[in-house]
Amino acid sequence: MLYYLHLLKETVTPFNVFQYLTFRTGGSLITAFLIVLLAGPCFIRWLKSKQGEGQPIRLDGPQTHLAKKGTPTMGGLLIVAAGVLSTLLWANPTNPYVWVVLAVFTGFGAIGFVDDYLKLTQHNTAGISGKKRLAIEFAFSFAACAAMICLENGSMATTVTIPFFKNILIDIGWFYIPFVLIVIVGTANAVNLTDGLDGLVSVPIIMSMLVFTIIAYLSGHIVFAEYLHIYHVKQASELTVLGGALIGGTLGFLWYNAHPAQVFMGDTGSLALGGALGTMAVATKHEIVLAIAGGIFVVEALSDIIQVGSYKLRHKRVFLMAPIHHHFEKKGWSETTVVVRFWIVSILLALAALATLKLR
Repeated sequence: MLYYLHLLKETVTPFNVFQYLTFRTGGSLITAFLIVLLAGPCFIRWLKSKQGEGQPIRLDGPQTHLAKKGTPTMGGLLIVAAGVLSTLLWANPTNPYVWVVLAVFTGFGAIGFVDDYLKLTQHNTAGISGKKRLAIEFAFSFAACAAMICLENGSMATTVTIPFFKNILIDIGWFYIPFVLIVIVGTANAVNLTDGLDGLVSVPIIMSMLVFTIIAYLSGHIVFAEYLHIYHVKQASELTVLGGALIGGTLGFLWYNAHPAQVFMGDTGSLALGGALGTMAVATKHEIVLAIAGGIFVVEALSDIIQVGSYKLRHKRVFLMAPIHHHFEKKGWSETTVVVRFWIVSILLALAALATLKLR
């Protein structure tokens, strides 16, 4: 809503800054960060009073995790609230891409909330059945896909860009719809799988979101898009404000989620952030770059798929425990060592993803 203050620039000259994306992105990041940081202590106390024993702990997991019993979950509610409020405050409310990503963000957050609630009330780690959860996620993703195809409204609507090459666009026709569904749902669940240690998922999310915040700004700016030989998506640049809000909210949450965690993100936060990240990748036509920037999520998801597939086919496990961050714990790495090393890799992957914009 603050966007409209730039209309008063003739009367109050400093209000002119509200038309600049960089200023509003910084504002949204700081606003979301402060909302989470300031509301965190009170919110964590409230969660503890309502949840009792907190998030159920897997008994077959590393024994060190048993000490986490009593830590409240659903902390992602704070990220969702801060992200939505900050975006509505700083973004241009007439931009359709902002509403599409916000819808996926809140929709997937709602799915995660129900899942977390069932785990708490049923005192187990089951939650919503896998088939029901995937069906709802695919429904949200299909709606988002249809909206973005309508927004593009042209021959380029169903195209996929190839990184490292100039102006290579492949039109995959109707296959674009299942492709988008896999990108959004796959990203959301891969982020969810990564959220297994204190602070582990936060930095990879921040780095991946930073990559797509930059890509949104560049692809939405026709001069930069032409200079870098990337596909120009009209109006996509406003997603930088939303990206800033999600980065700020996640940074604020990391303050309380760093080891030893005072609160867990839960499926509420991880599904919401993953869904938003996947949707931003689709909106900016950089779906394949997401596999680079979010390489940590890809490896986490693949390790789980390989483990399950191997056990069903050969009755043997490839990893000591899946997802792979638990494998390293079982090998003797401390939780902090696993988290920091994954953070380092995520930073390097983010730099590699950004390099695709210039190395063409």
